[in-house]
Amino acid sequence: MEDDHLYDNDNVALAGSGDSDGLPETAIAGLAILAEQVEQLLRFCEDLTRENQSLRERNGALQAERDALHDRNEQSRARIEAMIVRLKDLEQAS
Repeated sequence: MEDDHLYDNDNVALAGSGDSDGLPETAIAGLAILAEQVEQLLRFCEDLTRENQSLRERNGALQAERDALHDRNEQSRARIEAMIVRLKDLEQAS
């Protein structure tokens, strides 16, 4: 990591020291960078959650459309098969 120098033994303060005045500026800067990165990750996660929900809704709509088209296809197939049977019957009757 490029900020590894921020965590040299010379710059490490105990977490239980209580106030940030006792922390070296490089540690404070490192924590600020880390806090910003965490915020960015949270925003990214929220964006992904919204996108995922949108994709799930779109997927549901597409599945419903597919099911409707499948039903229409089956109805058409049944009508065509019925017409073929009627045509064969007419052919045999004449």
